[in-house]
Amino acid sequence: MSAATEYRGSAKGRYSEDKSLARKRSWNRISRMLTYAVLIIVTFLMIFPLLIVVITSFTPNALTQSWPPKVIPSAFTLDNYTSLFSRLPVGRQMLNTIVFAGAVTIFSVFFDALAAYGLSRVDFRGRGLLLGVLIATMMIPAMALLIPVYKLLANLGLVNSYWGIIIPRMADVGGIFLLRQFFISIPKDLDNAARIDGAGEFRIFAQIVLPNAVPAILTVGMFNFMGNWNDLLWPLIMTSRPETRTITAGLAMLTGHGSSVTPYGVVMAGALISALPLLVVFFFIQKRFVEGIAMTGIK
Repeated sequence: MSAATEYRGSAKGRYSEDKSLARKRSWNRISRMLTYAVLIIVTFLMIFPLLIVVITSFTPNALTQSWPPKVIPSAFTLDNYTSLFSRLPVGRQMLNTIVFAGAVTIFSVFFDALAAYGLSRVDFRGRGLLLGVLIATMMIPAMALLIPVYKLLANLGLVNSYWGIIIPRMADVGGIFLLRQFFISIPKDLDNAARIDGAGEFRIFAQIVLPNAVPAILTVGMFNFMGNWNDLLWPLIMTSRPETRTITAGLAMLTGHGSSVTPYGVVMAGALISALPLLVVFFFIQKRFVEGIAMTGIK
C-alpha cells in the first residue's frame, strides 16, 4: 500500500471521528437545553400557586369574586392587609404559632432522639418487637384519637392553653424511625471508646451521637416545625378564643366572617404572612435538610 493511500485512509478515519464527536456534542447540547426547559417549566408550576397567593393578597376583594378570574388584576390595594389586622390579633396568633411549633419541635426532637438512640445503639431484649409496635401505631388514623385525647386534656383543664396543644405532639414515631436510620450509620466504635473512658449512656448520646447527627436532627426538626406551623385541625379543636388560636386556626375563622362571601384577598394576605417564616427558615437550612434526607437512606 502506497503512502498516499495510507494518508487518505487516516484522513478519512479522522474525519469520521470528528463528525461523530461533533454529532455527540450537538446531541449533548440539545439534551441539556431540553433538561433546562423541563426544569424551568416544573419550577414555574411549583411557584405558580405562591404567585397567585401574592397577587390575590394585593387584589381588591370585589375583583377576587369576579368570573372568569384574572391572573393579573386591573387594580392593586393594601386594604386586605389592613382588614386582616383589624379582624384578627395577627401578632398574638403569630406568637402562639411560634411558641406551639417551636416548643413541639424542641421537645419532639429531644424525645425522638432519645428513643432512636435506644433502638439503634443499645442492645436489649425485645428491641425489634418494640420498634415494630411503634411503627404499627402509625397505622392508627389520627382522627380516631382526636376525641379521647381532647377529653383527657379537657379533664386536665388544658383547653385554650399552650400545653394543651403541645403535649400530644411531644414525640413522633416518624421522627424516631428517621433518626434511628441515621444513628445506625454512626460507627459504634465511637461508643465503645467513650465507654472505655468512663462515659455513661447519656454522655455518649449527648457528646458523641448528637454532634454526628446534626443533618438528621435538622431534618426531623424541619419536618416537625413545618407540620405543626401549618397544622389546622388540632389547634382549632383545642382553642376557642381568638387570643389563644394559632395563625392557621385564626385564618380558618375568616371564612364567611360577617357575611356569606369569603374574603379571599384577606385570607391570602394572612396565608402569605403565615408562610414567610417557613420560607426564611428553609432558606437557611435547606442544604443540611437535603443532606440529612440523603444520609438516612430514605427515598
